[in-house]
Amino acid sequence: MAPYRTQTRIIADILTTARDMNTGGEGVGITMLLRKGNVSYGRMTKLITDLVGAGLLEELNLEKSAKYKISERGMSFLTAYFQFEDFAQSFGLKL
Repeated sequence: MAPYRTQTRIIADILTTARDMNTGGEGVGITMLLRKGNVSYGRMTKLITDLVGAGLLEELNLEKSAKYKISERGMSFLTAYFQFEDFAQSFGLKL
């Protein structure tokens, strides 16, 4: 059985998806975030609201739907998160 992910890990997964899947520069739709983030729609909408509010994601309102892309602040968060994850693992800890 796979271990449960922490809230911080889920946020890192969402931000990573927003960074990696934004190939055209037009942002990523909620469907892609749902698939890659592997959380329910209700939880994802709350997380997106929180991430946009914190300045980690940018919301792009297009004609028919909203798209999301990672902000510079989100990139800084991911860098710090992965550095800390590596640091913790060097002590045998798992986040």
